[in-house]
Amino acid sequence: MDFTGKVALITGGGGGIGRAAALGFAERGADVVVVDHDQALGQGTLDVLRQQGREARFFPADVGKSADVAAYVASTMAAFGRIDCFFNNAGIEGKVAPIYDYEDEMFDRVIAVNLRGVFLGMKHVLPVMLRQGSGAVVNTASTAGLVGASGMSAYTASKHAVLGITKSAAADVARGGVRVNALCPGPVETRMMRSLEAMRNPADPEGAHSLYAANIPMGRYATAEEIANAVIYLCSDLAGAMTGTQMVVDGGRIGSGGPSPVPRIRKGD
Repeated sequence: MDFTGKVALITGGGGGIGRAAALGFAERGADVVVVDHDQALGQGTLDVLRQQGREARFFPADVGKSADVAAYVASTMAAFGRIDCFFNNAGIEGKVAPIYDYEDEMFDRVIAVNLRGVFLGMKHVLPVMLRQGSGAVVNTASTAGLVGASGMSAYTASKHAVLGITKSAAADVARGGVRVNALCPGPVETRMMRSLEAMRNPADPEGAHSLYAANIPMGRYATAEEIANAVIYLCSDLAGAMTGTQMVVDGGRIGSGGPSPVPRIRKGD
């Protein structure tokens, strides 16, 4: 788990799981590049990394735009000359609504970030890793990539697709010394879950949180640091024979026999 001399590139690194992963890689010796659409959040992660004495960079980007992705990869190479670990993590939740009420524009935006962003990231990073003859990619999927979820058609579709593109990409590069895996978190104590709880039950978001947590065998959400630890493991030599697969980190929610109930959509008072 020693990443001294290695470079970790993280999209969606401004907060939540992305920030936890950036700090985790840095603590283990890596130089870190943070990418985020939100400049304030991305700069915040960069400030924390530099306060800890780490070599780090921040590049603002819209991961759904090919030019932005090419630019953050080129900037990373100009700064560090290599990319050893790529946490392809940027994602948005969209809205919670039945599919027949889901707005076209919102659907397109979720797919652009959650799927197109993953595709573009690998399109531009994998050639770098193939030239190096080494590298590890972790794409953020979700337990929503394994099961359906009421009111989340766009998010669920995007995360199912992330698992498929992960498997195809892994097959493309396996002989080149590069590994590609996906991570499937369940509920995590992050801004995204706060947003989903509020959309599920605007009048009582805490009640939605309690219902989610009560139906997880461990009885709680995962922390961002726990998810980041799984990312770091998948990028480490300890996972050297793992590629084209997914790791589920959900407190036993899927493995216990299926998805737990989610709070139904309720209108505010």
